[in-house]
Amino acid sequence: MGVRIRLANDDDYDHCVRLLEVLSSSTGTARAAAIDRHVYSKMLDGERGAILLAEENEQILGMSSISFNVALRYKNSYCQLEELVVDPAARGKNIGGLLVEAAVAKARQQGCNDFGLYLMESTEHNQPFYEKYGFVKIGSEMRQILD
Repeated sequence: MGVRIRLANDDDYDHCVRLLEVLSSSTGTARAAAIDRHVYSKMLDGERGAILLAEENEQILGMSSISFNVALRYKNSYCQLEELVVDPAARGKNIGGLLVEAAVAKARQQGCNDFGLYLMESTEHNQPFYEKYGFVKIGSEMRQILD
């Protein structure tokens, strides 16, 4: 049986927390890996975003989360890749590529006409990976933490 990409459900919370911890440790981000249950539930309802999981033989191998946003400059909504992480033991199986393709398909299904992602200094080495899936680098990000 091959890798299957599916939407996360309430029972997947602990798997998502574990994968977010992997992401936090690999990117060196100080943000806590715990996921607020309310935010998790809002992502599951599909209105503002989605969580996609890669699963093989009942094991969760990777996760991507996307958000659906609106802005005046877009005809429809646009999509943002928020997190993409593959379990280190599953790397080399094209899990990341499958998750990116599924995320883009989900964005199209949602009616989004643009899909973006941010590369941080610790993830800039992933630019060629994203370029394989049609992404083009445009500018840089600025951010202000409010909490």
